Amino acid sequence: MNGRYLLDSNIVIAFFAGEASVRNSLAMAQEVFLPSTGIGELYYGAQKSGKPNENVARIDELVLTNVVLACDSETARQYGGIKNTLRIKGRPLPENDIWIAALARQHDLTLVTRDTHFEQIEGLSVATW
Repeated sequence: MNGRYLLDSNIVIAFFAGEASVRNSLAMAQEVFLPSTGIGELYYGAQKSGKPNENVARIDELVLTNVVLACDSETARQYGGIKNTLRIKGRPLPENDIWIAALARQHDLTLVTRDTHFEQIEGLSVATW
């Protein structure tokens, strides 16, 4: 691992839940980034939760204090290659996850997630916290 991480939404949720292993790993990380698509997933979850205002505020604070990576034309190129390779393998993934993987590969980041399906993506460094 390179010490530079892109956090999947399930890791952010674990962080919000106060999981010690995630908090400890974040404290030791060199750099941490958030994917814009993952932030969208978090806002969606917050809106449908029992405490939307409180949860949106937590996400707003997270966004203000971290670097959020947005998709651009290079991300789209990575996305197209990943999606096509998965199609050939017959192993589709959720669309947002392909975009997240594309950002991680584009920026040479280790994707931190609890979703094992990311391991199907060639050239993607994955860590589980």
